Amino acid sequence: MTDLTPFNTVGPFFKLLVRDRPEGMDCLVTEATRGERVTIRGTLLDGRGHPVDDGLVEIWQADAAGRYHHPEDPQHAAADSAFSGFGRAATTRHGSFMFQTIKPGGVPDPDGRPQAPHILVSVMARGVMSRCWTRLYFEGEPLNASDPVLQQIPADRRQTLLARPASDGAYEFNIVLQGDGETVFFDA
Repeated sequence: MTDLTPFNTVGPFFKLLVRDRPEGMDCLVTEATRGERVTIRGTLLDGRGHPVDDGLVEIWQADAAGRYHHPEDPQHAAADSAFSGFGRAATTRHGSFMFQTIKPGGVPDPDGRPQAPHILVSVMARGVMSRCWTRLYFEGEPLNASDPVLQQIPADRRQTLLARPASDGAYEFNIVLQGDGETVFFDA
Protein backbone atom coordinates (compact mmCIF):
# COMPACT_ATOMS: atom_id res chain seq x y z
CA MET A 1 0.00 0.00 0.00
CA THR A 2 1.67 3.18 -1.15
CA ASP A 3 -1.04 5.81 -0.58
CA LEU A 4 -2.52 6.88 2.72
CA THR A 5 -6.25 7.14 3.11
CA PRO A 6 -7.18 10.71 2.18
CA PHE A 7 -8.40 13.05 4.90
CA ASN A 8 -12.17 13.35 5.18
CA THR A 9 -14.39 15.12 7.66
CA VAL A 10 -16.94 13.21 9.66
CA GLY A 11 -19.37 12.48 6.91
CA PRO A 12 -23.05 12.29 6.15
CA PHE A 13 -23.65 9.48 8.64
CA PHE A 14 -23.38 11.98 11.49
CA LYS A 15 -26.82 13.35 10.62
CA LEU A 16 -28.25 9.84 11.05
CA LEU A 17 -26.76 9.71 14.55
CA VAL A 18 -28.49 12.87 15.71
CA ARG A 19 -31.72 12.41 13.76
CA ASP A 20 -32.88 9.57 15.97
CA ARG A 21 -31.85 11.20 19.23
CA PRO A 22 -33.25 9.89 22.47
CA GLU A 23 -36.14 12.09 23.57
CA GLY A 24 -36.12 13.71 26.96
CA MET A 25 -32.39 14.31 27.32
CA ASP A 26 -32.83 18.05 26.88
CA CYS A 27 -34.91 18.34 30.07
CA LEU A 28 -32.77 17.81 33.17
CA VAL A 29 -35.39 18.74 35.76
CA THR A 30 -38.41 17.17 37.40
CA GLU A 31 -40.83 18.60 39.95
CA ALA A 32 -38.53 17.21 42.64
CA THR A 33 -35.38 18.95 41.37
CA ARG A 34 -34.14 21.68 43.72
CA GLY A 35 -33.02 25.06 42.37
CA GLU A 36 -33.91 27.92 40.06
CA ARG A 37 -35.32 26.60 36.79
CA VAL A 38 -33.74 28.08 33.66
CA THR A 39 -34.16 27.55 29.96
CA ILE A 40 -31.01 27.75 27.87
CA ARG A 41 -31.42 28.05 24.15
CA GLY A 42 -29.12 28.90 21.32
CA THR A 43 -27.95 28.22 17.80
CA LEU A 44 -24.90 26.28 16.66
CA LEU A 45 -23.22 28.20 13.83
CA ASP A 46 -20.45 27.24 11.40
CA GLY A 47 -17.56 29.46 10.29
CA ARG A 48 -19.71 31.26 7.71
CA GLY A 49 -22.42 32.02 10.28
CA HIS A 50 -24.78 29.37 8.91
CA PRO A 51 -26.78 27.16 11.28
CA VAL A 52 -25.43 23.63 11.80
CA ASP A 53 -28.43 21.34 11.41
CA ASP A 54 -26.71 18.13 12.44
CA GLY A 55 -24.92 19.06 15.65
CA LEU A 56 -25.06 17.50 19.06
CA VAL A 57 -24.74 19.69 22.15
CA GLU A 58 -24.18 18.09 25.55
CA ILE A 59 -24.08 19.75 28.96
CA TRP A 60 -22.74 18.65 32.34
CA GLN A 61 -23.26 20.72 35.46
CA ALA A 62 -23.46 20.83 39.23
CA ASP A 63 -26.76 20.92 41.08
CA ALA A 64 -28.12 24.05 42.76
CA ALA A 65 -25.84 23.47 45.79
CA GLY A 66 -22.71 23.12 43.64
CA ARG A 67 -22.47 19.32 43.85
CA TYR A 68 -21.98 16.96 40.92
CA HIS A 69 -23.96 13.75 40.66
CA HIS A 70 -20.70 11.85 40.19
CA PRO A 71 -18.65 9.68 42.57
CA GLU A 72 -15.50 11.78 42.09
CA ASP A 73 -17.20 14.76 43.71
CA PRO A 74 -16.36 14.47 47.43
CA GLN A 75 -19.91 15.68 48.20
CA HIS A 76 -21.73 13.52 45.63
CA ALA A 77 -23.65 11.64 48.34
CA ALA A 78 -25.39 14.94 49.19
CA ALA A 79 -26.08 15.82 45.53
CA ASP A 80 -29.70 16.33 44.48
CA SER A 81 -30.91 12.82 43.61
CA ALA A 82 -33.58 14.35 41.34
CA PHE A 83 -30.93 15.94 39.12
CA SER A 84 -28.37 14.02 37.04
CA GLY A 85 -26.61 17.12 35.71
CA PHE A 86 -26.25 15.68 32.19
CA GLY A 87 -28.21 16.65 29.10
CA ARG A 88 -28.02 16.17 25.34
CA ALA A 89 -29.79 17.95 22.49
CA ALA A 90 -29.49 17.52 18.75
CA THR A 91 -29.73 20.73 16.77
CA THR A 92 -32.82 21.36 14.68
CA ARG A 93 -32.81 22.07 10.96
CA HIS A 94 -32.33 25.73 12.00
CA GLY A 95 -29.28 24.87 14.12
CA SER A 96 -31.09 25.56 17.37
CA PHE A 97 -30.91 23.64 20.64
CA MET A 98 -32.58 24.06 24.03
CA PHE A 99 -32.22 22.74 27.57
CA GLN A 100 -34.54 22.91 30.58
CA THR A 101 -32.28 22.84 33.62
CA ILE A 102 -31.39 24.71 36.81
CA LYS A 103 -28.89 27.43 37.50
CA PRO A 104 -25.94 25.55 39.00
CA GLY A 105 -24.38 26.44 42.31
CA GLY A 106 -20.76 27.51 42.43
CA VAL A 107 -18.09 24.86 42.84
CA PRO A 108 -14.51 25.35 44.00
CA ASP A 109 -11.62 24.93 41.57
CA PRO A 110 -8.89 22.38 42.38
CA ASP A 111 -7.15 24.98 44.57
CA GLY A 112 -10.34 25.68 46.51
CA ARG A 113 -11.04 29.07 44.89
CA PRO A 114 -14.73 29.75 44.16
CA GLN A 115 -15.83 29.48 40.54
CA ALA A 116 -18.80 31.31 39.11
CA PRO A 117 -21.84 29.17 38.35
CA HIS A 118 -21.15 27.57 34.98
CA ILE A 119 -22.14 24.70 32.73
CA LEU A 120 -19.68 22.55 30.82
CA VAL A 121 -20.66 22.27 27.14
CA SER A 122 -19.45 19.88 24.47
CA VAL A 123 -20.22 20.06 20.76
CA MET A 124 -20.02 17.45 18.03
CA ALA A 125 -20.99 17.94 14.41
CA ARG A 126 -20.24 16.91 10.87
CA GLY A 127 -16.76 18.11 10.02
CA VAL A 128 -15.64 18.33 13.64
CA MET A 129 -13.01 15.64 14.14
CA SER A 130 -12.99 15.78 17.94
CA ARG A 131 -15.43 17.02 20.51
CA CYS A 132 -15.21 20.77 21.24
CA TRP A 133 -15.36 21.78 24.91
CA THR A 134 -16.43 25.13 26.30
CA ARG A 135 -18.16 26.67 29.29
CA LEU A 136 -21.36 28.63 29.66
CA TYR A 137 -21.37 31.40 32.28
CA PHE A 138 -24.37 33.55 33.19
CA GLU A 139 -24.14 37.23 32.27
CA GLY A 140 -24.37 39.48 35.32
CA GLU A 141 -23.21 36.82 37.77
CA PRO A 142 -21.06 38.61 40.42
CA LEU A 143 -18.53 35.76 40.65
CA ASN A 144 -17.69 36.10 36.93
CA ALA A 145 -15.30 38.93 37.83
CA SER A 146 -13.14 36.59 39.92
CA ASP A 147 -13.70 33.19 38.28
CA PRO A 148 -10.21 31.67 37.83
CA VAL A 149 -11.02 30.09 34.46
CA LEU A 150 -12.91 33.01 32.97
CA GLN A 151 -10.11 35.39 34.00
CA GLN A 152 -7.64 33.43 31.85
CA ILE A 153 -9.64 34.32 28.72
CA PRO A 154 -8.70 37.57 26.94
CA ALA A 155 -11.23 40.23 27.95
CA ASP A 156 -12.42 40.76 24.36
CA ARG A 157 -13.32 37.03 24.01
CA ARG A 158 -15.09 36.42 27.34
CA GLN A 159 -18.46 37.45 25.94
CA THR A 160 -18.46 34.27 23.81
CA LEU A 161 -18.89 32.30 27.06
CA LEU A 162 -21.77 34.36 28.47
CA ALA A 163 -25.41 33.28 28.30
CA ARG A 164 -27.53 36.42 28.13
CA PRO A 165 -31.03 36.84 29.57
CA ALA A 166 -33.74 37.07 26.93
CA SER A 167 -36.96 39.07 27.32
CA ASP A 168 -38.94 35.91 28.12
CA GLY A 169 -36.63 34.89 30.97
CA ALA A 170 -34.65 32.27 29.04
CA TYR A 171 -30.90 32.49 28.54
CA GLU A 172 -29.48 32.79 25.01
CA PHE A 173 -26.18 31.04 24.30
CA ASN A 174 -25.03 30.75 20.69
CA ILE A 175 -22.02 28.61 19.81
CA VAL A 176 -19.83 29.68 16.87
CA LEU A 177 -17.48 26.93 15.69
CA GLN A 178 -14.96 29.20 13.94
CA GLY A 179 -14.47 32.60 12.35
CA ASP A 180 -15.73 35.96 13.59
CA GLY A 181 -17.08 35.67 17.11
CA GLU A 182 -15.76 32.13 17.52
CA THR A 183 -16.68 30.65 20.88
CA VAL A 184 -13.70 30.04 23.17
CA PHE A 185 -13.00 26.31 23.28
CA PHE A 186 -10.80 24.54 25.82
CA ASP A 187 -8.43 21.60 25.57
CA ALA A 188 -10.07 18.58 27.16
